[in-house]
Amino acid sequence: MNFKNLKAERTTITRDIVNLEEKTGNIYQSIVAISKRANQINSTLKEELTSKLQEFNVATDNLEEVFENREQIELSRHYEKMAKPPSIATQELLDDKLFIRNPEDEA
Repeated sequence: MNFKNLKAERTTITRDIVNLEEKTGNIYQSIVAISKRANQINSTLKEELTSKLQEFNVATDNLEEVFENREQIELSRHYEKMAKPPSIATQELLDDKLFIRNPEDEA
């Protein structure tokens, strides 16, 4: 899924817990689902950022030298400006894009 195109909030906002509770029938299950999805999103974004930053790595013998690359700084700023994983996961839940499976209900 492309997280950059999702219309999630970039700042902290107050959510109505009734809307979150409607999705699963239990506010705690909704929060656990958001938490697990946020962890998945975070690991995906971290892998993506790490792979892009690997292109800028330069092997040098001198550890004191610090290379500032404008493209690397812009890439880092872009990821910093993106919506945070919990916000993305909450928006996915509210938009019914998050599939929640409860093993207890299946048994």
